[in-house]
Amino acid sequence: MPTVGGEVFFDEVYQTNPLVNAMSVGFIDVNKIISAMAAGVGNPVFIVGSSTGKDGIGGASFASKDISEDSANDLPAVQVGDPFQEKLLLEASLELAETGAIVGMQDMGAAGITCSTSEMSAKGGIGMNVWLDKVPTRQANMQPFEILLSESQERMLIVVQKGREAEVMAIFDKWDLNCVQIAEIIEEEMLYYYSNGELVAKIPPHELVLGGGAPVYDRAYSEPVYFSEFKKFDISKIAEPTNYVQTAKQLMGLSNIASKRPVYTQYDSMVGVNTATTNTPSDAAVVRVKGTNRGIACTVDCNARYVSVDPKVGAMIAVSEAARNIVCSGGIPSAITNCLNFGNPYNPEVYWQFVQAIQGMGEACRKFDTPVTGGNVSFYNQSEDGPVFPTPTIGMVGIINDMNHFTSLSFKKAGDILVLVGDTKNDISSSEYLVNICGERNSSAPFFDIEAEFVLQESIKKLISNQCVESAHDISEGGVFACLVESGIQHQIGFSIEATISVRKDAFLFGESQSRVIVSVSQDKLNSVESTLKSMNQGYSILGKTTAGNLSCWKEDFGSISDYTQIYNNSISDILYA
Repeated sequence: MPTVGGEVFFDEVYQTNPLVNAMSVGFIDVNKIISAMAAGVGNPVFIVGSSTGKDGIGGASFASKDISEDSANDLPAVQVGDPFQEKLLLEASLELAETGAIVGMQDMGAAGITCSTSEMSAKGGIGMNVWLDKVPTRQANMQPFEILLSESQERMLIVVQKGREAEVMAIFDKWDLNCVQIAEIIEEEMLYYYSNGELVAKIPPHELVLGGGAPVYDRAYSEPVYFSEFKKFDISKIAEPTNYVQTAKQLMGLSNIASKRPVYTQYDSMVGVNTATTNTPSDAAVVRVKGTNRGIACTVDCNARYVSVDPKVGAMIAVSEAARNIVCSGGIPSAITNCLNFGNPYNPEVYWQFVQAIQGMGEACRKFDTPVTGGNVSFYNQSEDGPVFPTPTIGMVGIINDMNHFTSLSFKKAGDILVLVGDTKNDISSSEYLVNICGERNSSAPFFDIEAEFVLQESIKKLISNQCVESAHDISEGGVFACLVESGIQHQIGFSIEATISVRKDAFLFGESQSRVIVSVSQDKLNSVESTLKSMNQGYSILGKTTAGNLSCWKEDFGSISDYTQIYNNSISDILYA
């Protein structure tokens, strides 16, 4: 399984409580979808995969605690993973799926057997008799509650058509995995848990499932004082750089802008030989669909600083930038998943951040017609020093219907025209430049207008489908300058900025106002590009042109692309391996 994309974001708020989110994307034949629902009175229920141990007991509870000096004592609550065993389970499950013997199947996550038995039963409107003493265990004398709550990995619960038990067991025996019947479907909507012939627990399954009997809280929340204060940020209070060349080089070495090569080269992006972006970088990772001329574009996005200073706008930007990355790669945004990482929800200000972020994410998803197909909420990400930034990580997938429309971010040759699509504002709010070079953390989110974002993305889609552009790269962290350098690195092509501007020079070069994309265009396609943008009522400006390797901004010599390549490629190593 190739690692095709991702995002790394540094800030001191994560020093004690770093966040790691992961998204897996797969292909499925819609005619072979297996439901996670239990059905069929009398059907046997099997636990398959690894044996159950005491690892992970209370894991969900551990995830709902603040990190403190005593947290090391809770390490037994952390699950122990075995990727090789997981691979065996996946292969066995795929083979089983081909037989048609499965009625329903669900993996075991938080709360283990308790969760899977209750969720599958509630979905099917039935119940189960569950015999806990039949569960294969790794430790002797495990108590019933330990077996119920264990979060040992590499396990699934499957409901099998009665009479086909031997067929199922043979498959798992072949893969040297446990396959033991631990339950049976009953008509009554009740879960009965037995151990050594004794009834140890019973509960209606819907009582354990959200939307059933699980409690729903209407928590109090309040807007933090900082929110209105940050909106008062005045760009005029920040002095412009005295040396723009020095500032530009410093910017390209910042941890949130510099190449994350030391991270991603630890993984394999080429396994399966379908990754189109391994040697052809694009705003989103692109994977070809075997046997077709189509592709899947995938991206992960969240500038948590934006969300911190304005949760609603910041979450809208996270969704919008993900969609922008898909579009710049030649795709059509299709759906998102998310991991919503926040602090303690009992804190009214933290819960306000959560509410605002949900509203912003929802508004953006409706605008771009990208349903939220799933996700996760992770609260209590904080320590004695306070909560992390609110971090609603967005994972988005899109469809590239014709791989001929796949578009990279790299300049192709010197002499092409650079077109900045979108409008630049006199804005440096929450930019890497403002925070990490000017040293000012207190400002609002960068300028964002969702209607302008929508028009921009529709315009870029049309330019790419008409095959008018050589490259496309969205302007995000680091602003116009970082965008241009990143586009020039692969082929060591420089640029010359010649545009007339009406904003401050630092805002133009380093500001992060949203809804902007830089495209490179062959001279013979420029008229077509301008005509298309005008027909879409999309603002744009001719930025300059690509060069043989030198960089200049309004005739000031900024050095060569190789200078910035070295800074960009080497800076992160010092941080990661300090």
